[in-house]
Amino acid sequence: MVKHKDQRVGVFVDMGNMYHSAKNLYDARVNFKEILKSAVAGRKLIRAIAYVVKSKTAEEETFFEALSKQGFEVKMKDLQIFAGGAKKGDWDVGMSMDAVKSADKLDVIILVTGDGDFVPLVTYLQENKGCLVEVIAFGDTASAKLTEAADDFIDLGKNLDLYLLTRPKRAVKRAYFIERKSNSQKEV
Repeated sequence: MVKHKDQRVGVFVDMGNMYHSAKNLYDARVNFKEILKSAVAGRKLIRAIAYVVKSKTAEEETFFEALSKQGFEVKMKDLQIFAGGAKKGDWDVGMSMDAVKSADKLDVIILVTGDGDFVPLVTYLQENKGCLVEVIAFGDTASAKLTEAADDFIDLGKNLDLYLLTRPKRAVKRAYFIERKSNSQKEV
């Protein structure tokens, strides 16, 4: 896909999806500063929004401040805890609405998520708003339908040293075995 400096870009980050993917795959944290830099790729950043769910832990405020300093507008909502103990806190509808409302002012919409629930949004933005839609996520946890629907896909798993902040030794081993497994499946 052609990327040029005059394209107006909006970046919408599903923080929950990215956090859980990095934690479950690599036992690591995501380097959102580098993701934003790769997403923008020298183009005109109009808006970057990080969607977070507050769970009232001590380190959250520091993390939210760091996101702001990196150029993200941080949108927050409280984690809902139901009577039976079930927890809910996602931003799918809010993130979709913001992308749709911003589409007329953007040439490219970048969704930083692997969640397949966003496929209808991708299709709508392409067909009804004329936007290019790029997806950035970890390939091992990204929905195949989402990556296929997108005009471009950046697999964060292909450059873990850039996109992860911490990688304990067991995470490095896990990444090595995922890579070997992936390569051996391609050979068959």
